[in-house]
Amino acid sequence: MGNSLKQIQFTDVSVKGKFIKVPSIVMNGLTIIVQGRWLKKALIKGEDWIEIKDDIDPELLIRAIRENKLYADLLVFSQQIPDSAPKHTYYYEWKNLAVIPITSFDDWWNRLPQVTRKNVRRAGRRGVLVRIAAFNDSLIKDIIRVNNSSPTRQGRKFIHYGKNFDQVKKDYSAYIERSEYIGAYYQEELIGFIRLIYRGQVASIMQLLCMPKHYDKRPSNALIAKAVELCANKGIKYLIYGQLIYDQNFWAPMVEFKKRNGFQKIDVPVYYIPLSFKGRMAIIFRLHRGIKYFIPNRIKKSYYWLRKSFYEIIGKRFHKGEVF
Repeated sequence: MGNSLKQIQFTDVSVKGKFIKVPSIVMNGLTIIVQGRWLKKALIKGEDWIEIKDDIDPELLIRAIRENKLYADLLVFSQQIPDSAPKHTYYYEWKNLAVIPITSFDDWWNRLPQVTRKNVRRAGRRGVLVRIAAFNDSLIKDIIRVNNSSPTRQGRKFIHYGKNFDQVKKDYSAYIERSEYIGAYYQEELIGFIRLIYRGQVASIMQLLCMPKHYDKRPSNALIAKAVELCANKGIKYLIYGQLIYDQNFWAPMVEFKKRNGFQKIDVPVYYIPLSFKGRMAIIFRLHRGIKYFIPNRIKKSYYWLRKSFYEIIGKRFHKGEVF
């Protein structure tokens, strides 16, 4: 990494489905942003969606942050797949990723459990056609319809529900030059889609979304199969779908869904480098992990299922036309 940089500017970032402006600097094509309230973290914008070709030099980043007076308590960055062995001596913690290592489509297919292979075939038998979808106004309108098919997703309120055309277009235009949309169609109607972001030898699933009323047709399984096929044809070695386990929620249904579709847990180091006294204290007392870290797992599990049940009731009422 070189040392070319600019002065502080403000950059749009999406937080819980809404765009806000945060202070930032740009260095060698990487945008360093600061987010957080009481504990401010300097982060690489879009770290999970960009290809970082050169090794990250923490000392260079620290110097740039301080010289440009970009105030932050912690510098946080992670290593990228497949570079999972810790390179730096700074404090780090492990982050798990849900990854399909790809050698060929057949290799992935043969490693799947029988139930998943049946679900992929079932999608085809029930009339689901999966194909690449061009990103245009027509697709955006279709995405809005999929977004609005339910106000809840995975046991919580869905942040993209009810957004207008311009908002959705802005949301789904990010990284468009490296994006590909795969659509699942039933009777020529979009019932689900995957948004893939290509990052060199890695592809990341930014979003996988399907209409709940078409769940029985298993479009999600068919979409993942198509994503693996595309990646194998392009010579991409890894397909990533976020983390396998979030906040130690081992019991979440999404964990099993990812495992059944061939995703494996691969850990990468995330570095937390203190830039202030508050940052040092946060590391010592593990405050950088947030309040969820201190909640016992049995309480988190109970809350998770209560919240899921609550939003399932809302979802059922929605589909009956009783709410929203």
